[in-house]
Amino acid sequence: MAVKIVGVEEFLDLAGQLPVADVRSPGEFLNGHIPGAVNIPLFDDNEREAVGIKYKKEGRNPAIKEGLKRIGPSISSKLEKALDLAHEGKLLVHCWRGGMRSEAMAWLFSLGGIEAIVLEGGYKKYRNHILEKLSQKRKMIILGGMTGSSKTHILRNLRKAGNPVIDLEGLANHKGSAFGSLGQLPQPTTEHFANLLYEEWICIKPETPFWLEDESRNIGSVFLPDPFYANMQVSDTILLVMDIQTRLPRLLEEYSVFPPETLKDSVMRISKRLGGDNTRDALEAIDKGDFAKAIGITLIYYDKAYMFGLKKKSESKIITVETDTDDIEINTSKVLEAAGRIDWIKAGFTGS
Repeated sequence: MAVKIVGVEEFLDLAGQLPVADVRSPGEFLNGHIPGAVNIPLFDDNEREAVGIKYKKEGRNPAIKEGLKRIGPSISSKLEKALDLAHEGKLLVHCWRGGMRSEAMAWLFSLGGIEAIVLEGGYKKYRNHILEKLSQKRKMIILGGMTGSSKTHILRNLRKAGNPVIDLEGLANHKGSAFGSLGQLPQPTTEHFANLLYEEWICIKPETPFWLEDESRNIGSVFLPDPFYANMQVSDTILLVMDIQTRLPRLLEEYSVFPPETLKDSVMRISKRLGGDNTRDALEAIDKGDFAKAIGITLIYYDKAYMFGLKKKSESKIITVETDTDDIEINTSKVLEAAGRIDWIKAGFTGS
């Protein structure tokens, strides 16, 4: 059965209908993969290293022989997994560069009657494709505001009302502060975060504006793709201004449920930035159960840091919205009203 080789755009279109088998090693897969792909590795991490060394030292044919020797006992299980995964006898397959590994596995799968469709250029081509796409300028509306301004909740409201939203913190499994990992799943790698971001981005029509929360270059340990972040920085920003006392109750509700030692660990992550006295006072407040005081101390630092970052944006691109309430519905309405004052929206841009 001949192996069909297709370009990245056709491959991704087909991925909406057919399962994807990523035949790279488990380590490569964990570092980043096409969302929804299933790992059926030709080699495990140690085998891949050994075959790679053989290839560099002795060439292609000795490397092939070494690979065959190592995978022999597991061939049947690999084929079994592919048969379970295939849809109507078809399966999309890729390795790193669309070379030996995808060719070998496509051949193996064909023995079971599977029509394997291979990605030309492999995962490397996919990565180049998505990063190029994510660098394109699109109409974005950035929702800004200091920590505790309920921006995530407002964005959820906007999404419910039919506005396209990309939840960057949701994709990163992190809320963006020293406390942002509490209660969250492990973060993806920066590489895989971009893959997840592309999946959201591609679902929004190119001409349609979408909403994002204002973020720094990194969200926890995850970094935004540089061109995407640069586009965010020059996009229109709706800045929700809310005083500390209005923000405190929601932050108390979110974080006071965590064990004191966990909260203290989070404070220690920013101890150098807080300074010795503030760090000591915050830790003592947590020990006494005075979470409002501890959060208030950290908010002073985060407010200063956010305002410093905000200065990098053009003032002409910022619309300030002041509010004295934490009511999500009211603030969503205020944000939408402010968005209506953005120049290109006033000019009648509809995205259609």
